Amino acid sequence: MYELVVLTCLAADAPPVCAERLLPSAEPLTEAACAATADQRAQAWAEAHLDLVLSEPRCALRAETGPVLSLEQVAPGVFVHTGKIGIPSPETGADLANLGIIVGEESISVIDAGGSRAVGEAFYRAIRAISDKPIEAVLLTHMHPDHTLGAGVFAELGADVIGHPKLDRALRSRAENYETSLGALLGAEAFIGTRAVFPTVAAEDGMEIDLGNRRILLRIWPTAHTDNDLTVFDAKTGTLFAGDLVFDTHTPALDGSLLGWRKVLDEIGETATRVIPGHGGPVLDWPAGGAPLRRYLGLLTEDTRAALRKGESLGEATKHIAQGEAGKWALFGEFNIRNATAAYKELEWE
Repeated sequence: MYELVVLTCLAADAPPVCAERLLPSAEPLTEAACAATADQRAQAWAEAHLDLVLSEPRCALRAETGPVLSLEQVAPGVFVHTGKIGIPSPETGADLANLGIIVGEESISVIDAGGSRAVGEAFYRAIRAISDKPIEAVLLTHMHPDHTLGAGVFAELGADVIGHPKLDRALRSRAENYETSLGALLGAEAFIGTRAVFPTVAAEDGMEIDLGNRRILLRIWPTAHTDNDLTVFDAKTGTLFAGDLVFDTHTPALDGSLLGWRKVLDEIGETATRVIPGHGGPVLDWPAGGAPLRRYLGLLTEDTRAALRKGESLGEATKHIAQGEAGKWALFGEFNIRNATAAYKELEWE
């Protein structure tokens, strides 16, 4: 099948910074069908991306339009891409979160979309290597950019963008900062065409999506990792996509409520046989697979409360809180002080 690609350049840059971008089609296209609508589709995309100059639209075999993410089948009809453990940089790119798909008899749902347009496109190509069934929905587990900024590729297909009721507000308040900061970290060429897209559907707790003889259940959670966490459960295989409510290998990142997160972990995965974490894994047995995260959050709580009882200042406390976990997690230095700061500010009001 053929896909449309266009050369896109940042309008404000001289010399220009350019990269090819894929404009996905909701239906498989022959070369002739792709060519017949190429100029019209490229013009429509340009009108939605006024900071870009587009040229040279062309139709190419899908496999020749760019990189393809790896997808591993972890259960029948359930596929996972394992993101890198790292922080955004030109070397690591924006491929830092676990992504997934669930394939039903009639359609597909996508779980999270990667941290840039380029990652979203590579994910789309990987999905299309498995199936050309319609992509019905992209389910965003929370607001963080490594999970959300590739979603535009799927929104352009007409897929519903579904998230926690608080996701829209959270993304809108951070979108400009996410786009600016990630663009600076990754480099302009790697980030061209990346835009935050906002939910078109606010999930209700217990909401079901039928992909054709396959029900997936959505659950919205109170403030935990963030204030907009959502999980996706495939009833057919007992697979739970937990987003960043579950971390493995990668140091957890607290951007919500420490006590709320610990409470959610007591409930999450009650009916799951396997859990897909937001980072690491990619598959964890449950509840055993959550033991390291519970241990870390427990020590973060205990050490913070001890520091507060001693009257330590925030600066003093964050130097030692949860240091017993150092060496047990990747990126500990990058994330633990942030977590300790958040824990201190939360627990000082107990």
